[in-house]
Amino acid sequence: MSDAKSHYLAGLKHFGQNKFEEAILEHEKALALKPDWADVLNALATAQSKAGRHAEAVATIERAIQIAPDDPFTFTSLSIFLQRLGKIPEAESAAAKARLLNWKEELKKNPNAPPPEGGFKVIQD
Repeated sequence: MSDAKSHYLAGLKHFGQNKFEEAILEHEKALALKPDWADVLNALATAQSKAGRHAEAVATIERAIQIAPDDPFTFTSLSIFLQRLGKIPEAESAAAKARLLNWKEELKKNPNAPPPEGGFKVIQD
């Protein structure tokens, strides 16, 4: 296996078998060949989180956000990983950003789309 896609797919297969460390290794190999592949960064972050490596997952998903700053999925993932670290206000902020990005996408298709339920507010202490 020498191409990034093969490593990515192997990582997904390992992930599906709950072999998270093996998935991490395959995704890292894919990124060594194609470092700016946001989908692989998302997959790597998810595997890291499932392996209990939550701080690494946050750092990885932040790299994905740098590459794809308008992708609501990355902010949803960031929210989940921050929740697992107990960083609830930060997680709520990331979730609000995901809702905002989703709404912006919806507005492209439906200019009259109402804002999402719950809005974009973040609970502040």
